[in-house]
Amino acid sequence: MPDLSALPNPEPLIAQDIYIAGTDEGSGKSLIMLAVMEMLSGFAGHIGFFRPIIQTSPAKDDMIQFISHRYALPCPPEAMYGCNADEARELLAAEQYDELLKLILAKYRALKARCEHILCVGTAPRRDNAAFAFEFNLDVANNLGCLLMPVIQGSHRTQEQILHSLVSLKHTLHEHDCELLATVVNGASPELTDTLRHTLPHDPEFPVYIVPGDPALEKPSVGDIAWAIDAKVFSGENGAMGREVSHYKVAAMLVPDFLDYVEAGDLIITPGDRSDIVMASLMAYHSKNYPQIAGLLLTGHQEPAPQVRKLIDGLGETPFAVLGVDSDTFTTAMQVSQIGPRLHSQNERKIAKALGLVEANINMVGLRLRLSSKVSGKITPLMFEYDLLQRAKAKKQHIVLPEGNEERILRAAEILLLRDVVKITLLGNEAEIRQKIQSLSLKLDGVDIIDPMTSELRRLYAETYYEARKHKCIVFDTAYDLVADVSYFGTLMVHLGHADGMVSGAVHSTQHTIRPAFEIIKTKPGASIVSSVFFMCLEDRVLVYGDCAVIPNPNAQQLADIAINAADTARSFNIEPRVAMLSYSTGESGKGEAVDKVREAVRIAQSLRPDLLLEGPMQYDAAVDASVAKTKLPDSQVAGKATVFVFPDLNTGNNTYKAVQRSSGAIAIGPILQGLNKPVNDLSRGCTVTDIVNTVVITAIQAQQAAPA
Repeated sequence: MPDLSALPNPEPLIAQDIYIAGTDEGSGKSLIMLAVMEMLSGFAGHIGFFRPIIQTSPAKDDMIQFISHRYALPCPPEAMYGCNADEARELLAAEQYDELLKLILAKYRALKARCEHILCVGTAPRRDNAAFAFEFNLDVANNLGCLLMPVIQGSHRTQEQILHSLVSLKHTLHEHDCELLATVVNGASPELTDTLRHTLPHDPEFPVYIVPGDPALEKPSVGDIAWAIDAKVFSGENGAMGREVSHYKVAAMLVPDFLDYVEAGDLIITPGDRSDIVMASLMAYHSKNYPQIAGLLLTGHQEPAPQVRKLIDGLGETPFAVLGVDSDTFTTAMQVSQIGPRLHSQNERKIAKALGLVEANINMVGLRLRLSSKVSGKITPLMFEYDLLQRAKAKKQHIVLPEGNEERILRAAEILLLRDVVKITLLGNEAEIRQKIQSLSLKLDGVDIIDPMTSELRRLYAETYYEARKHKCIVFDTAYDLVADVSYFGTLMVHLGHADGMVSGAVHSTQHTIRPAFEIIKTKPGASIVSSVFFMCLEDRVLVYGDCAVIPNPNAQQLADIAINAADTARSFNIEPRVAMLSYSTGESGKGEAVDKVREAVRIAQSLRPDLLLEGPMQYDAAVDASVAKTKLPDSQVAGKATVFVFPDLNTGNNTYKAVQRSSGAIAIGPILQGLNKPVNDLSRGCTVTDIVNTVVITAIQAQQAAPA
């Protein structure tokens, strides 16, 4: 392995994970896996290994077993995979692709909690599904937040074919917006290696390593074959099991004819009762006139005759392995013909050869430096959703849902309770709600149901509202009637600490939902207004849009407050805020009252919060597109990579979020209210069950943050 101690001030690697995926069948990604794992083991702390899908149990997965044994990983094999192939097929057949990704993500995050670094190795493509398998691996890598390391098969390919594969790969990675660590062309013919290295352009964003093929590594060992067909080992030490098998020969002929066909490295396959072939193989091995075979495989559930066994035992250490299987000779030969090379922890010779080959052709020092510098900031919707759920579950909150007899609310409540995310109270007529739950065949064990009309809390809430609003000439009887309304009752539950947050709006208007909060809960210290944001979950990132729901035409001061609150909201949900103050003009070019308002808002926000990356005015394309930003604002720290978008007015914001949502298929979570003392959030009347679940989870996290330390 190269001397990495030459690196300046060696430090542990940052917590960035690697995802190795073969672009096609037989790419030889296990060799690259070994070298990368060796590199990580020398410099990282706790290392984990993960496979998204395995074909069998983890106890029989050769990669998991090999890596576990060689590197003495502390995690059990059950923690090192997402799901098995049968589970994956069932989910895909039921068109639950996202659920499959969520299952894999949950298992990966559980392992991540125990490890500083994880090496992931993707599911192997086959000829009939190579394109789907590779794109699936890209989706998994994106959702796990890993740097991708694709491995292209180079064996038996011309220079033109390899170059075409690289161009196609580059296009695919760009389409999927993948974070690339490096690409490896593995197994290229040695005579092409230097030519390819000189032909490929130097592209720091698309580094390519060429690893030539080694015939010795492309052949299975006797041990590989024994493992693959579950053969019984009659004799043969570890050294014998490591012998490479160059060919296999079926010996069903007389000894003289058999000897004419023997070649070096042969695995001889013969029925177990052919003592003559067994004896001839032993004699040929020790004869200077015949080549040395790799091993002997006896078929038909027959062992050598006792006399032959006695003779073999008397020779001491058998020079080659003698294996046995139950299947017939023809079936066994067909099975052996399909077996390729594999790595296993006992074959130190092959491991050393593999490491020497890869490390001689991949600059491991450069790879490690690139790993340290390539920090993925990707947040996919699945990652965002998973993180939200885990944060909400860490400290369960009590959320009240005023629209207790609405079907979507009930279905969302079932999901939240089954996943043990929050405690829920439904408001409404209890008998009607129970009947609705029964008719929908829902499981809502443990849910509380309160009818505001008959609740013993109604008088307390009326007194509280009366005291808070009597300066507005509200009388007690009016207050008593008003708190029977589910929105007022739910808001008072939150205000008095009987619930931690409220979500409504699936049936009621925005005004009906949030007016009680303005009157009772009011703004928190330091917040002059209540505004809103949407979390816009695009394919590969989550953006924050504000204000798209509350303030119709904010002045400069209000716009500055919206920007500051939106930045704080983004950071509280692990989105690094880079705030773009949007207008119809970018920089200093535009004139007019509207753009001047945005300029003044930028000045105010920057003076109040100089710690924020906040710039404007800028147009939407300059804020979101790096190529446009280079032209319009080349020195900007925000343009082209903004994460928080502040619109100049409600008309622009509301139309933009809906246009992005409908045209791109983005998931819009919100509106999420910001600036209140306690969390109350509004739903769109067109919301889905998923929208409700996400909004409740976000409300629970807001409640955690609002709770006293």
